[in-house]
Amino acid sequence: MRKILIVGAGQSGLQLALGLLSKGYEVTLMSNRTAEEIRAGRVMSTQCMFHTALQHERDLGIHFWESQAPKIEGVGVSVAGPGSERLIDWVGKLDGFAQSVDQRVKMAGWMETFAQRGGQLVIHGAAVSDLDFFARTYDLVLVSAGKGELVSMFGRDAARSPYDAPQRALAVAYVHGLGPRPEHPEFDAVRCNLVPGVGELFVMPTYTHTGRADILFWEGVPGGPLDAFQGIKDPGEHLALTLDLLERFLPWEYARATKVELTDAGGTLAGRYAPTVRKPIGRLPGGGLVLGVADVVVANDPITGQGSNSASKCAAAYLDSIVEHGDKPFDGAWMQATFDRYWETAQHVTKWTNAMLAPPPPHVLNVIGAAGQLPPVAQRFANGFNDPADFENFFYDEKLADAYLAEVAAAAAPAGAESAE
Repeated sequence: MRKILIVGAGQSGLQLALGLLSKGYEVTLMSNRTAEEIRAGRVMSTQCMFHTALQHERDLGIHFWESQAPKIEGVGVSVAGPGSERLIDWVGKLDGFAQSVDQRVKMAGWMETFAQRGGQLVIHGAAVSDLDFFARTYDLVLVSAGKGELVSMFGRDAARSPYDAPQRALAVAYVHGLGPRPEHPEFDAVRCNLVPGVGELFVMPTYTHTGRADILFWEGVPGGPLDAFQGIKDPGEHLALTLDLLERFLPWEYARATKVELTDAGGTLAGRYAPTVRKPIGRLPGGGLVLGVADVVVANDPITGQGSNSASKCAAAYLDSIVEHGDKPFDGAWMQATFDRYWETAQHVTKWTNAMLAPPPPHVLNVIGAAGQLPPVAQRFANGFNDPADFENFFYDEKLADAYLAEVAAAAAPAGAESAE
């Protein structure tokens, strides 16, 4: 039986560990926190997982919260004008629903399941020196802990990393008491609110240990008015500032947030990081090799909501590569090929995310604007969150975008006069 060590108990590490267990591997998982410490701790992220990523969990039988988490059936986009008026507002329906589960709930639950299913769980903060020893005792060592000393083993891939500094200041609050959007109260949707030159607010329904909740997530341009959460330690002060900024920039979202309260004392988070793609193979002092997983090697800004989706897709791709490799050695060539397999999908996420961080060119504004009049455009944009590769076909290139919008407008022309009245 092949022995595999996974360092890091997030979406990718735990999903991969549970997948390998189900295939008969002997798996050790290292985490720097116990399940109970994770469950009782501070929120770790925002997360909205779309159909493909959710299916990876279903395939492994670890979709434990699907019946409890809100079913997110659409993605909406609003754009604020100079006077905080709403210039654009639309929602595109998803082909398959999305869901968000607080990672404190999911990771703690998965960690307990891993131990119950026979995995070896080690609570220990791993250092490079630890991995130097373990690399000699395991057939494969995977690093899925995206922060700290271990990440330094993986060199930055400058050709794939156009930014060398954070592009957004991030501030998250998990709340109860948010009212529905009056325009579409019949279904749940993720709401992307764009404030040009200032930043973005994302609102997403989620499930946490206190039940249904919503996430208010500001992404602020560094140095701008939304970059105001550094140094705020008090959760109540964090929420008050979140609401003050809502009232100032997005009054339509503030109108349904006047009665919100935090889900718990650990329901806020703030920080920033530079989007970075790294080389996938880490070389240990003793000569051993380790393979980076998910955020360790491809860390995108959360502006496109792809972090947990990418982690799930990475875990699924790595699981297939490991199983297909059989009893052959997990050498450097295999590690590079395994990462390249993941990069086939991850490259589209990185390209889209980096594009959304930059000021949009006119043809992109045309696509976002046209989605308000042409439901097929809104729907295609929304489903791009599940499959970002599709943006290659209509989003980046001005000619492709113009041709697509003309095609959709022509198809809608017979009914156009009626809908405009």
